[in-house]
Amino acid sequence: MAGPNPFAQYQKSFSKDGENYKYFDIAEIDKKYDQLPFSIRVLLESAVRNCDNFHILEQDVHSILGWSPNLKQGQNDVEVSFKPARVILQDFTGVPAVVDFAAMRDAVLELGGNPEKINPICPADLVIDHSVQVDFARSPDALNKNQNLEFERNKERFTFLKWGARAFNNMLIVPPGSGIVHQVNLEYLARVVFEADENGSKVLYPDSVVGTDSHTTMINGLGVLGWGVGGIEAEAVMLGQSISMLLPEVIGYKLIGKLSPLVTSTDLVLTITKHLRQLGVVGKFVEFYGPGVAELSIADRATISNMCPEYGATVGYFPIDVNTLSYMKQTNRSEKKIDIIKKYLEATGQLRDYSNEVQDPLYSQTISLDLSTVVTSVSGPKRPHDRVSVSDMQKDFNSCLVNPVGFKGYGIRPQSLTASGEFQWDDGKTYTIKHGSVVIAAITSCTNTSNPSVMLGAGMLAKKAVEKGLSINPYVKTSLSPGSGVVTYYLKESGVIPYLEKLGFDIVGYGCMTCIGNSGPLEENIVNTIEKNELVCCGVLSGNRNFEGRIHPNTRANYLASPLLVIAYAIAGRVDIDFETESLGIDSNGDKVFLRDIWPTRGEIQEVENKYVIPAMFQEVYSKIELGSQDWQTLQVSDGKLYPWSAQSTYIKRPPFFEGMKRELPKLKSIENARCLLFLGDSVTTDHISPAGSIARNSPAARFLSGRGLTPKDFNSYGSRRGNDSIMARGTFANIRLVNKLISTTGPRTKHIPSGEEMDVFDCAERYREEGTPLVLVVGKDYGSGSSRDWAAKGPFLLGIKTVIAESYERIHRSNLVGMGIIPLQFLPNQNAETLKLTGDEVYNISLPEEGLKPGQIIKVKANNIVFDTVLRFDTEVDITYFKNGGILNYMIRKMLD
Repeated sequence: MAGPNPFAQYQKSFSKDGENYKYFDIAEIDKKYDQLPFSIRVLLESAVRNCDNFHILEQDVHSILGWSPNLKQGQNDVEVSFKPARVILQDFTGVPAVVDFAAMRDAVLELGGNPEKINPICPADLVIDHSVQVDFARSPDALNKNQNLEFERNKERFTFLKWGARAFNNMLIVPPGSGIVHQVNLEYLARVVFEADENGSKVLYPDSVVGTDSHTTMINGLGVLGWGVGGIEAEAVMLGQSISMLLPEVIGYKLIGKLSPLVTSTDLVLTITKHLRQLGVVGKFVEFYGPGVAELSIADRATISNMCPEYGATVGYFPIDVNTLSYMKQTNRSEKKIDIIKKYLEATGQLRDYSNEVQDPLYSQTISLDLSTVVTSVSGPKRPHDRVSVSDMQKDFNSCLVNPVGFKGYGIRPQSLTASGEFQWDDGKTYTIKHGSVVIAAITSCTNTSNPSVMLGAGMLAKKAVEKGLSINPYVKTSLSPGSGVVTYYLKESGVIPYLEKLGFDIVGYGCMTCIGNSGPLEENIVNTIEKNELVCCGVLSGNRNFEGRIHPNTRANYLASPLLVIAYAIAGRVDIDFETESLGIDSNGDKVFLRDIWPTRGEIQEVENKYVIPAMFQEVYSKIELGSQDWQTLQVSDGKLYPWSAQSTYIKRPPFFEGMKRELPKLKSIENARCLLFLGDSVTTDHISPAGSIARNSPAARFLSGRGLTPKDFNSYGSRRGNDSIMARGTFANIRLVNKLISTTGPRTKHIPSGEEMDVFDCAERYREEGTPLVLVVGKDYGSGSSRDWAAKGPFLLGIKTVIAESYERIHRSNLVGMGIIPLQFLPNQNAETLKLTGDEVYNISLPEEGLKPGQIIKVKANNIVFDTVLRFDTEVDITYFKNGGILNYMIRKMLD
């Protein structure tokens, strides 16, 4: 169990304004410190401060101190434990976490304990931002209509979350309509340096965060180390546990020079995204350095960090410098707070001077970019890293039309290249669309709405366009979804809102809208015209993802672009335009208007930004952030500390994870007479295990919902119903592309071995449950790869799966299985189901020692007459502790009973 901190001698203190501040002087521990990348220093500080030789081992500290540029992935991988300072959630992924915490309170009460002990130990913030859709656009009342519809659709989920906001300590829930999670994090939630109370003193340490959204990385732009994780890992951190990670390679990305006056931060990030994706940085840290970084605002840096998942790195980190501290002042952080932060960072060697090359640490690899070479760009039509120079856009799009079907091709036949279609609009006019026509133009998502330079730039371009008499065709679905109320504030104060509205860019909501597919419907006459003529029509958005089918089913081509270019392409009405030679329209004097005539320079934008983006705006907006809209304020919720579950709910349900739980540890049982539920191959992803998309009408989940009186239009998605285990269990292994070797067809079906009958996976698992038969999975390499999801472990647990036997595991998913009390076993090297001649039809018996369970020990498996050894993939003593308790949540419940 936990012991004293062996690094206590490195704790120091200083006083300021009568208060004493303690901190760990990590710079004094080892002379190698000055050579460590700044991102690694954050990992080191956390390990030193939290070292207890249980969750964080003394060896973890030495492993991090031993980081070397020669460290390479796949070669002597070093695993360490990390305790982030806080957790951030959005509503899609946050609901199941709050559901689990509510259920834990019930369990503690039933076991005779105090349920109010169940609270996040590590601070947790949840921002409701993924539920609003662009159902209405291009009207002054679009915002109110969309928000009203958001409440109508999600009232049950919102009621539950509002209860959670009141019931739990150390958890802040930001109401809907407040902004995008990552921008609220940047402008308000981020501490940069934490101040924690400890025995009358303040303890200082770097802010760090894990979140249940992949774009949590945006906070790296502020010098806060953070990245996305799965739900179980996030819950573990909330409960005070550490997470396991491989010590990463760190790529040093050097920026030099200055950006051209006519390019934007979006152009820069699309350039970097393509560059790093080509280099290959998956699983690595990227740390930016060089004099060019000092030329970038914090919002510019945050834009680059936000796109980190698109270039594949774990983080895209910008160490804290004086610009960071200036941004904190601009966003209304107190002068006292900023002074303390600066003094702490200087004392521990964590304040960066980008112009000082002597301060540059060692990196695994270094690459560079001259900012002056960046040109105006977009990315698409199907992937965020497929950057295209705007000057090449016309040629590139036309090539995509005829290229074979793929990421850069649609395979349009030559005779269909000139296809077009006409339709009538409400104004009585007839409009024509063709390949390349823009039908959605959205200034959306945290990638750019955090950045005043591009948002004000868009407003200034809109003003010049309106003054030149330019307009946008009425059928183009234009929308503006600001990342926070501050954006609306400075757009109004600078006087550009009326011009944006004149072009159709009315504010439609505050949330992650078009970029996640919440673009709402297109008019039926447009959809019919697109489908009838098989047109490749386009969406242009200032978001971060543009995969085919994500934005809207009828926009086969989607381009990421700066807010300024979103407006430009909307005015043009098509993406296959050469802005240099083709005009956008004619002004009142009959002269052609080109994009260059209305494009503002960085200098012009900076002047407006300096005038209108001021601390008072942030103070005004965030002083009432927890108040919420009138709908939120009038939402009636229980004041009780226990949630009043409704048996009729199809969204929120008490999970059965703790049914029958007792105070005493359960006796370890061997697995006897088990059957194989699924016999799978390599690279089974979490999308195969727990799909997040729509609920098929012929699925067990659909049958369950139909039995509750719901029609298919109300089924929604697995993602929106993550708070109901009855839906999610039925959705486990529901992927239509699942390949199960027990049957001859592809899809979410399997065979009940004793009877030979084929049936849906859930139905088969239920039959085995009724028969009292435990279940195993036999799988190949890289089981659980892909984006880690909590339900990819929770779902198998609910199906009755006791163990997985795999050739290898994705690291986080292995940890998730342990967290749910499922045993991960691994074939010995050079062995697998094929070499052992397993078929999946066997009866499996697995003996576990009653005492002396150890990490990595050999466990014998008997499958009929085939006997083989496996490695127990409990990798640490903590893993074994969790398993003996039946999972991490059960462990924490018993801990709260002490």
